[in-house]
Amino acid sequence: MAKAHVSAHELVAGRYRLLEVFARETNRAWWYAEDVTAGQPRLVAQTALPEPCTDETARRVTARVVRTSQTLRLLCPGEVAAVVDAVVEAGTLWTVTEWIDGTPLSEVTAGEGPFHVVRAARIALELLGVLRAAHGEGITHGELSPGQLFVREDGAVVVTGFGLAGATLVPRLTAPSYASPEQARDERIGPAADLWALGAVLYTMVEGRPPFRDRGRPYATLKAVDRLPLRTPLRAGPLTQVVQGLLRKNSVERLSGQVAEEALNRAVAEDTVADREPVPAPRTRGAYRGVRLPGPARGRRVLAVGTALAAVAGTAAVLTATHHLPGTAAAGAPPAATAPASPTGRHTAGGTPTASATPTAPASPALPAGYRRYTAPEGFSVALPGGWKRLSTSRVSGVAYRVTFGTGGDSATLAVTYSAQVGPDPVAVWRDDVEPQLRRLPGYRRVGDVRATTYRGHRAADLEWLAGSPGARTHTFGRGFLLGGGRGLSLRFTTPAGLWDDAASRLALRTVLGSFREPKG
Repeated sequence: MAKAHVSAHELVAGRYRLLEVFARETNRAWWYAEDVTAGQPRLVAQTALPEPCTDETARRVTARVVRTSQTLRLLCPGEVAAVVDAVVEAGTLWTVTEWIDGTPLSEVTAGEGPFHVVRAARIALELLGVLRAAHGEGITHGELSPGQLFVREDGAVVVTGFGLAGATLVPRLTAPSYASPEQARDERIGPAADLWALGAVLYTMVEGRPPFRDRGRPYATLKAVDRLPLRTPLRAGPLTQVVQGLLRKNSVERLSGQVAEEALNRAVAEDTVADREPVPAPRTRGAYRGVRLPGPARGRRVLAVGTALAAVAGTAAVLTATHHLPGTAAAGAPPAATAPASPTGRHTAGGTPTASATPTAPASPALPAGYRRYTAPEGFSVALPGGWKRLSTSRVSGVAYRVTFGTGGDSATLAVTYSAQVGPDPVAVWRDDVEPQLRRLPGYRRVGDVRATTYRGHRAADLEWLAGSPGARTHTFGRGFLLGGGRGLSLRFTTPAGLWDDAASRLALRTVLGSFREPKG
């Protein structure tokens, strides 16, 4: 267990005041905490390390946790918890993350019981998207369990715990009920172990209990995982085969991520009366009521990882920039086709004046300083940088629309495109429908491949490209995703090519992808 002598109101690293434990697993506890230096609420994970813990072990563990978190945050903005600090004190690893406006999945399942299969499938799809992005970078989570997953009020999932695998006394000691058989045997693990854990989490959501019960002693639980047969799922319905396929003892026989994704998407598509009720908002418990919600981060102390992190961040930024929505010809037209600004600040689409709109909602606690959430009449919402406004709107009645945001001129823009006539494969839409039109642009050049992914539980694909003359090159990242019923949305973020790697551009792209919410219904 995490060290029991630590009590509420103690300071960790001289700045993180512990307030209340809100979740426990074997060898780990989660605390509500406050960064007294920055005046910000935090979540702190307390993990006991093997003894003796040398300075070299502490340096290696903390660096890995921060580096892995930074990499995954760039690949999956808004879907992976941001680790802002990691320190070792008295043989204990303290991992400090930004405040997550959500509830641990372990708490949700304990309070609500079994989930509707479609709700469970949507959560599993979001989680699978994060895992596949991590595996593409050679990163295995290795500690996945309901205690490492937070569910926001709108149903979106935030994953924590990347980089912690191997920090404890034995593999997966923190959540032995979700360990894979190869971990139970103390064997080398890889992506297949994460897919087992995905299956175990999915089993828990639909059955209301883990596939292998906690037997009180970690080694006894791990032995059961390795040797006992799986309890047949009774409530999984259309998810039965994918659950059983992910929980095959032999890692070679386990379902691949692609096959699991196809099965989960079928379960969502075949049930049109899915349970869409949001999970309860996280409870603000007594000790935490006095802590302010996050605002601008002042004096945030992020553990430096040196040039290795900088190299990873540079590579990941390119990957992150390739996420956009598939569409028809209307959905695929370049942002340059939008109408120019008029001297009055209004823009026209098809000859019809459209009043520009600025974001009116107050800043969300989770948004960067200066950003505001804008809710469009079309039903979607997104967080925009200060000064951005609705520049233009184009419509094909009942079929498609495109809304472009920015400040005007040659600065960055965001185009949100909806189409009711998209194909069933988002990769094919980019490749076969959109890209042939993009090739007509002067100087068009694709960056990398069209990449399949998952976005907010939807099948998605990313395309990134350069266009324009040498003196006016633009760089665009597009993510397209399917809503079902032939409908799709795309997000295209475009900047002057010379500003692509600027911190402000990277922050804007991450925030747009992390904050976008599609129309309901």
